[in-house]
Amino acid sequence: MNKSQVKWMFNKYSDKNISILEGVMGFYDGMDKGSSAYDVTKLLNIPTVLILDASGSYITLSAIIKGLKEYQEGNTVKAVVFNHVSSSMHFELIRKQVEKDFDDIVVLGWIQNKLKTLDSIHLGLDLDDNDKDKLEDISKEVLRNIDLEKLDKIASFDYKYIEEYPFEKVEKYDKHIAVVNDDNFAFLYHDNLEFLKQSFSKVTIVNSIKNEVIPSDCDIVFICGGYIETQKAYDKFKNSNDFKDSLIEHTKTKAVYGECAGLILLGQKVDDKQMLGLLPLDFELTNRPNRLGYYDNDLGISGHAFHYTKILNDIKGEYTLYKKKNEREVYAAFKDDNIFGTYLHTMFRNNFNKIKVYFNL
Repeated sequence: MNKSQVKWMFNKYSDKNISILEGVMGFYDGMDKGSSAYDVTKLLNIPTVLILDASGSYITLSAIIKGLKEYQEGNTVKAVVFNHVSSSMHFELIRKQVEKDFDDIVVLGWIQNKLKTLDSIHLGLDLDDNDKDKLEDISKEVLRNIDLEKLDKIASFDYKYIEEYPFEKVEKYDKHIAVVNDDNFAFLYHDNLEFLKQSFSKVTIVNSIKNEVIPSDCDIVFICGGYIETQKAYDKFKNSNDFKDSLIEHTKTKAVYGECAGLILLGQKVDDKQMLGLLPLDFELTNRPNRLGYYDNDLGISGHAFHYTKILNDIKGEYTLYKKKNEREVYAAFKDDNIFGTYLHTMFRNNFNKIKVYFNL
């Protein structure tokens, strides 16, 4: 996205008072793509609150803050929260040092070490670990020693809103699109769903785990990314035969577009887990990411890819993904008649005219 588009998205989905919470890991990472937290906060002039790991340190944390503040000009670092703090005495050592060294950094508080945590899968949270009481308990413990009044003051800022729509206009389609979105296919950009609602006359959410069927009057199916390749996810889905049959029937005459887990579902199998067999692809689940981060494709689209699977077949696809042209260009999108799948997570609003052919539009 260009700067105007980023600002428009910010206008649309944020409140006036907002603060970016960012740990050390990742604040400047992504600058080569212009997509780091630093780039975004600088562009939007959003106050930044750092969350720093304080394990076994106190004076060193001042050095880290100094480095983060001085590494690039124009950063908006205003405050800090310290994580993995062993005790109130440990925090006081840190606070006194930071307040001695900086008159422009607000110390908002601290988070106790060894707190109860949510389970994780790959680099994301385990969606099954969503007990309401557990979430509430963790939230209370995290916020126990953080000054929320100070945080609210830090988060207030003035922002100039953009009125003019900065994206290429897309035709309004008198068509019905179904979106497969559930715990197994959970990776759905909020704006992608909003865009589909604005661009199609009807949008239906289909839950594959509940064995819901693709509506017979549906023109297009969009399958979101997720975790279908894991055994835990597959076990929830493997008996959803009505859903499978309805999707297979749909693809005989109508379009389906799948991202990441959607691509995998359209393939033949992951290890010994049987998928739909609509694309001649076999996948292997590995112990490390095969792609992670922002990628470009041959259509001129930049997007995000993150997956632990790799394709075992030597098949030429629709386009390659790469971080730099001519470096490890690997096919990562495949088409067969009405069926299209890709590893790339794409923002529809600024790329739809480049991919709408895969929706049979």
